[in-house]
Amino acid sequence: MSAPRRLPRLRRDHFIDLRPFSVSPAFTRLWIGSTLAGLGGQLTIVAVMLHVYELTQDTFAVSMVAVAGLVPMIVAGLYGGMLADAFDRRTVALLAASVTFASTLLLAALAWAGIESVAWLFVLSAINSAANSIVGATKSAITPRLLPRDLLPAAAALQGITVGIMVMAGPALAGVLVAFTGYAWTYTADVLLMTTLFLGLWTLPGIRPEGEIVRPGLESLRDGMRFLRRAPNIRLQYILDIIAMTFGHPIALFPAIGAVLLGGGPITTGVLTASIAAGAFLSSLFSGPIGRVRRHGLGIARAIQVFGIATTVFGLVLVAAQLGWFAPATVDTAHANVILIAVAMLALAVTGAADNVSAIYRSTMMQSAVPDTMRGRLQGVFMVVVAGGPRVGALYAGTLATLTALWVPSLVGGLIIVGLVGVLVRLHPRFRAYDAANPQP
Repeated sequence: MSAPRRLPRLRRDHFIDLRPFSVSPAFTRLWIGSTLAGLGGQLTIVAVMLHVYELTQDTFAVSMVAVAGLVPMIVAGLYGGMLADAFDRRTVALLAASVTFASTLLLAALAWAGIESVAWLFVLSAINSAANSIVGATKSAITPRLLPRDLLPAAAALQGITVGIMVMAGPALAGVLVAFTGYAWTYTADVLLMTTLFLGLWTLPGIRPEGEIVRPGLESLRDGMRFLRRAPNIRLQYILDIIAMTFGHPIALFPAIGAVLLGGGPITTGVLTASIAAGAFLSSLFSGPIGRVRRHGLGIARAIQVFGIATTVFGLVLVAAQLGWFAPATVDTAHANVILIAVAMLALAVTGAADNVSAIYRSTMMQSAVPDTMRGRLQGVFMVVVAGGPRVGALYAGTLATLTALWVPSLVGGLIIVGLVGVLVRLHPRFRAYDAANPQP
């Protein structure tokens, strides 16, 4: 009898690179604060979605929560990027974080007083998203000043861990908190967790932008747009991300999917959203090989196409649910189609992993190829794309689902993503040939 075959040992360099923590204590504190605050922010995002659906029983109203914050977020992101290129970035981030804290505190106070309304949920969500876009743009512009360039892919992968933790644990925890304690406690938990962000920001050194300072205003914005016109690689990664988030972001439909299609109510909403983050978390955890890839443009394209394929599979799962496959006698908030929920979670986990791999490459390209004097403004545009794409996606998903069926947006959207990305990347050989060893915007 032959000896049992030995399984290959997983190499240490397959795991995430943790060197940024030892190189920069300031980066470490900022990462911890951002992770915990992001976890709290996810509690509020999911709770607001569930709250609006409970008050209106309308999927389109849920999607409009995201859309309502789109214009304020775009304006704030662009202006916040200009502020980050003109003033101390630590101060800009602290002021914006204070606005986010105040809006969340008011949301909790209204819920405790029992006087919350759909209008208040819309307004405070818009304020929250606008302030967060400034915080995000400024923090992204700060990171390259805290770490050497060769560790920026590792920092981006650690950001994937942050996203994984906050989106994986946050929605599931939000579903449980809303179901068992109510909305007031859920919003209050966000208020408490957000205090950690101030610790990370407060302990940073002063970070003034390098190079020529341009006063915030139209000329500063034009200056950034002129640079973007001369930066085809950065411009195309924005376009590809908008395509992915517009046609492959069905999160606004999750409350309705959990209520009437897959069953399980708020718990299903939470676990579906958490599955996306679980994929992002695992892809970051095993991101060692990603940091050694130099063809970042090609990596972005392939990752987004995998994202589109997985989105299509999720749509097919919803088709199966619509046809009644594997369904119990009754599908409602108390009775769930467990088999199809598990398959849907797997498909969504793949979308999260693929999106995170794309994000690692996109973030590294942004922070390496863009000069510091432009970094705030370009990060502002980047944040508008990253945060605005899902809101446009919410409008697409909510409108198409209202006109057709809940499964249509994902099934059609995934196919659109695969096709459009293939065509655009084929038409831009410089993007395919992008080399991280010689970053060119």
